[in-house]
Amino acid sequence: MISSQQLQKYLASFSLSVVLVADLAITQKAPPAFAQTINSSIGNAVTFSCNDSEATIKAKNGPKVKNVNTTIYIGYQQVSSNNKNPVTIRFNNGIKTWCRTDYETTNDDGTGYGLFWDGRNVLYGVYSSSGSQTGNDFRRFATGRWLSSYGSGGGPKVAVIARINPANGEVNYATFLSAKKADNGQTNSLVVNKLSWNGTNLTVQATSWWTPRRANTNSMTCSGSSPYQYTAVFTGDLTKVNSASAVTCS
Repeated sequence: MISSQQLQKYLASFSLSVVLVADLAITQKAPPAFAQTINSSIGNAVTFSCNDSEATIKAKNGPKVKNVNTTIYIGYQQVSSNNKNPVTIRFNNGIKTWCRTDYETTNDDGTGYGLFWDGRNVLYGVYSSSGSQTGNDFRRFATGRWLSSYGSGGGPKVAVIARINPANGEVNYATFLSAKKADNGQTNSLVVNKLSWNGTNLTVQATSWWTPRRANTNSMTCSGSSPYQYTAVFTGDLTKVNSASAVTCS
């Protein structure tokens, strides 16, 4: 026969076992999944169309930015054998909310290859340009900005940075960003590598061929071989470069 004292000990031990098992079940519970955030993405341009699903575009592994269930992708459409036009698209929960192919529709061989998004209202796109052609291009958004056009010459690929309304994809304004040949003033190549935002200014890190531009857009004086690692700090409205620097250049 179990005494009253033995029964109390047994019940106390049983209760402790139940608590420990419950605690173990809680600690082994899978941690909650947090949505991935991608603020900046710059890479090789990929081709897609506004009719493609998000799964199709995502599989291309091109540049994209993401916040919770919203993702914005950038790339290009191959509109002819020797002409590309940039394309930018937004999906919410896999459903297309907007797609823009009208930023540049000329014979300029343009692509989209970079994005920065703060997850709210600040969205910048990075595009390439190889020259000015007749028709609608980024010049109509760049009036009054740091560089309003591709410049003289043609062929070398330069960058265009555009401030975009993330709600509908409309370009608010844009600037060209290029190198400048010191001997004849013609435009030379520049490729953007990284964008960062501090709430006021947009810092652009790029590879610039001979020669990078000063904040006043004139050519730097450089030593060593081209290309150069170049940094330009833009005001958020892209009207001014606060500072510009390049390794072995002044």
